[in-house]
Amino acid sequence: MSNNPASRIALYIDGQNLFSAARELGFQVDFTRLKDFFGRQGIVLRASIYWPVDDDPKYSPPRPLVDWLDAHGYRIVTSPGSIPNEESSQRRTRADMKVELAVDALGYGVHVDQAIFFAGSRDFRTLFAAIQRQGTRVTVVSTLQTDPPLISDELRRQADAFIDLAELKSAIALDGWGA
Repeated sequence: MSNNPASRIALYIDGQNLFSAARELGFQVDFTRLKDFFGRQGIVLRASIYWPVDDDPKYSPPRPLVDWLDAHGYRIVTSPGSIPNEESSQRRTRADMKVELAVDALGYGVHVDQAIFFAGSRDFRTLFAAIQRQGTRVTVVSTLQTDPPLISDELRRQADAFIDLAELKSAIALDGWGA
């Protein structure tokens, strides 16, 4: 990752992936510290968090957290976490928001020098390649420290840089949580 104070940065955070990875590593993320950390690497023009919202609160971010993030400069992108199942009258839980994240990143990618993704799915490999063709450097943040790792090898290799979330723990952990 470059440490160019004029570097324009966008953060794209798969909320479920980041929260799961941090939990597996024994800490909670302090979002002020996270944004400040990357702000020391350049100018954070956009910090977006993608999270499906479900009727069941154990699968959705708590409303106070969403409100706090919104008030502190994060762009919150949500959509219904459960959608109608075409084969039955029941609803099925939507596991991610990859399409929303990809569309935003492709559309905004030309405005930044570096796109930093908190993600782990190999499904993002094609997105990374497309953004790289636009001239944007791609960094992915996830972890290899869990069993199994929360990032695919293909995604890690496609990125220009990989940061293991475990290495950021002391810089971005909420005080009193695994620091």
